[in-house]
Amino acid sequence: MTSRTSSSGPWRACAVALVSISLMSVTACNGGGTPPPGSPPANSQSPSASSTPSAAPTPTASYKPADATGRAQNVPVPELPEAAKAETKEGLEAFARYWYTTLSYAYETGDIEPLELVSSPTCVSCGRVKEVVQGWNSEGRWLAGGKMVVEGVQTKFIESSPAEYQVLIQVYQDTLSYYRADKTLDEKTERGPANGDIMVASYTGGAWRAVTVEHLAKSR
Repeated sequence: MTSRTSSSGPWRACAVALVSISLMSVTACNGGGTPPPGSPPANSQSPSASSTPSAAPTPTASYKPADATGRAQNVPVPELPEAAKAETKEGLEAFARYWYTTLSYAYETGDIEPLELVSSPTCVSCGRVKEVVQGWNSEGRWLAGGKMVVEGVQTKFIESSPAEYQVLIQVYQDTLSYYRADKTLDEKTERGPANGDIMVASYTGGAWRAVTVEHLAKSR
């Protein structure tokens, strides 16, 4: 029967060298102390791998409001704040503020989806806004300005009907300009004093919806 190879000698020396490869330069395992011709010096080190340069961050397109030269560009989409998700007094007030943010966004972009997501299908005033916004953001027309600025929000947080609450909002709209496709100004509505609005909002399915939004008194 053939005997097993002894663990001593050059093979054992190679095993020791492999274990210590991360701690010292590698010595050739040829049974002697002299490295074979052409081998790199014992104290030479492999050049470190060049670090891959990190990719440059993609620049964020800058926001440009609408003006006489054209429609708004890169308008940030409103995000519902966490505070506006709770069925509490503070939650309802935060929601009312957010609703007017989506209204501003609709005027500026013609995109009414964020507004519709937080409005009941039965909201008549919401439907009127939709007609104006979509009409003036089609066939090359656009709107400039018209931001809704909320000065105050207040609610007693008492149900006016099951799961419905009233909230009062003090708000005004900035100057709004209506432009035609040929860049001519059709109409301009100047900023007026703040109005008192009343919103009826419902809380169903874990979210608020505007059921109706009306002026407390017609502006002069």
